[in-house]
Amino acid sequence: MKQILFATSEAVPFIKTGGLADVAGSLPKYFDKEKYDVRVMLPKYMCMKEEWRDQLEYVTHFYMDLNWRTEYVGILKMEYEGITFYFIDNEYYFSGWAPYGEVFGDVEKFAFFSKAVLSALPVIEFRPDIIHCHDWQTGLIPVYLDNFRYGNEYYRGIKTIMTIHNLKFQGTWEVNRIQNITGLPPYYFTSDKLEAYGDANYLKGGIVYADKVTTVSNTYAEEIKTPFYGERLDGLMNARANCLTGIVNGIDYGDFNPETDKYIFKNYTVSNFRKEKIKNKTALQEELGLEQNPKTMLIGIVSRLTDQKGFDLIAHVMDEMCQDSVQFAVLGTGEERYENMFRHFAWKYPGKVSANIYYSEPVSHKIYAGCDAFLMPSLFEPCGLSQLMSLRYGTVPIVRETGGLKDTVEPYNEFEKTGTGFSFSNYNAHEMLGTVRYAQSIYYDKKRDWNKIVERGMQKDFSWKNSAKQYEELYDNL
Repeated sequence: MKQILFATSEAVPFIKTGGLADVAGSLPKYFDKEKYDVRVMLPKYMCMKEEWRDQLEYVTHFYMDLNWRTEYVGILKMEYEGITFYFIDNEYYFSGWAPYGEVFGDVEKFAFFSKAVLSALPVIEFRPDIIHCHDWQTGLIPVYLDNFRYGNEYYRGIKTIMTIHNLKFQGTWEVNRIQNITGLPPYYFTSDKLEAYGDANYLKGGIVYADKVTTVSNTYAEEIKTPFYGERLDGLMNARANCLTGIVNGIDYGDFNPETDKYIFKNYTVSNFRKEKIKNKTALQEELGLEQNPKTMLIGIVSRLTDQKGFDLIAHVMDEMCQDSVQFAVLGTGEERYENMFRHFAWKYPGKVSANIYYSEPVSHKIYAGCDAFLMPSLFEPCGLSQLMSLRYGTVPIVRETGGLKDTVEPYNEFEKTGTGFSFSNYNAHEMLGTVRYAQSIYYDKKRDWNKIVERGMQKDFSWKNSAKQYEELYDNL
């Protein structure tokens, strides 16, 4: 029986700000229980919902040295859907209104968390064979582990995996300050270890010291070896290329299932979507104040409204797209200029554009189920989950060929009658516009082909089962 510990700064259902929480909370359920005992450790945030906080049971507590100060470490636990979750408690560090705050506070908070994870192992009597670290917040775990191995037999032989969910976020601060916070010897703060461009870099430390490095899609694993996507760590990614693998994230097929989804207007399956899916569309048009017409092509967007997601492309040609026979249903929040851009077009084209500048889980499901196509022209996308959800609901993705989008959406080929969506390769607004218009022409003029694209997309399997198998192989190879 292999023992695996996930170390993460967030996990569903307890705390979530992004896709990392879905991975850390959902993936452990899908491992073969006979062969792998997978448990999860995360901070006990005060901003967690009370219903979860009340269910945690106290395990023990101890005091830990963090350089020149002594810190309280409480350990609580809870079993959820067959998985044991441990929570590291310290009110000084985890009492904020949100899991993350200012970077100068976060680097200290997650140095404490990283050391506490390792210090807690002997007391909870769970000695993992592998610690699976997620993103920069846990980047110091492989570094501390290296440090703990000197003179402490217990930690020898524990392996680590570092998973990069988004290379953009690295956890960097001044070397002196980080040395003072962590208590790590100066030996670790050289350019071949933690130091990068004059600062200490948590993610870099994790990548240097981990036994294996993974990222959340094959294409992204290749992209981050180039200067454009490498966020100044491309040299390091090339140096570690032999230990680097890409494994695409999945989605929870229980939560995202058009057959049983309680949020959508009308349930449907791959066998009856031709008749039933459209009922979701007309109900959505009514709810969002769009002109009700089952024949008009409806394009959905559910996203953080940021540069990374390609909204500058959309801003550039939105007026042109609105001249066509299409409607837009937009849901999300983000940069003010993009929020206002969509509000402007909703005002300029009433009945054609619906701008919902907030986030709501039920509305997102209605958009995945009710739209004909889903637009996602990202500048970079380590994995992306929205395109997986839209495939699951038979909503045809229109994406840019980058990262996980390239790995999961197969472009339509009208001659071979293959593909599950539409894609374009250059980061160019008119190339995107051309692809959207090509999708329209198939939707309006070749309805049978369009329905076949929908069907192939719905038959794909992007559940966690797939990802779990690949992670199991990785664990076995270690």
